[in-house]
Amino acid sequence: MSFYDTLMADTAVERATLMAQPLFADALAGRVTRPMYCAFLTEAYHHVRHTVPLMMAAGARLGRDAEWLRGKLVHYIEEEYGHHEWVLNDIRAAGGDADAARHSEPAFATEMMVAYAYDTVQRGNPVGLLGMVHVLEGTSTALATEAAGALARALELPARAFTYLSSHGALDVGHVDFFRALVDQLDRPDDQRAVIHAAKRFYRLYGDLFTTISEAHRPCPTPSVAFS
Repeated sequence: MSFYDTLMADTAVERATLMAQPLFADALAGRVTRPMYCAFLTEAYHHVRHTVPLMMAAGARLGRDAEWLRGKLVHYIEEEYGHHEWVLNDIRAAGGDADAARHSEPAFATEMMVAYAYDTVQRGNPVGLLGMVHVLEGTSTALATEAAGALARALELPARAFTYLSSHGALDVGHVDFFRALVDQLDRPDDQRAVIHAAKRFYRLYGDLFTTISEAHRPCPTPSVAFS
């Protein structure tokens, strides 16, 4: 069994728990409101903007024997750079105030997920950051494209309000293939354990983020000029 298959098997329970979140079913059924969609985008902005800094930090902590992995992180950085601005553009296209979202405070669950990511890189094994990549990319591949279409129809929003979701749904199919090949090169047991451990934690932390959105229904920041 490849390590990627082991990773999938060892995190199956956590993955199923995340996918059982009511907000996922609501999104696919078109039952999400604009405020909830904007709340999701706002929290997405608050964690996506840390993706590149986290990968840079992880790359800096890798030893000389992991130069091959540092090169893979450079590839991820090139792919991910600027995606947080896509999120703000979607908020703007949905009638929200992107500047208000940019300067808002993240929800507690989002802040804790980001903090754990930095802790993994700085205190633990930086290779564990791949556990976060596994969770975020795998989730977006499974849901993003289909959910974006259902939401666009239900909320009557233009396609430009879903660039983050729809683009990641298409792009991350290739990203998952790249990720599979990458982690299958991890041959140190300590690195493999670090990725599995982090993935289990990130499934729970990402799930907490969606629970927060479902429970809070945080309203979308509205611009001073009415959206039409």
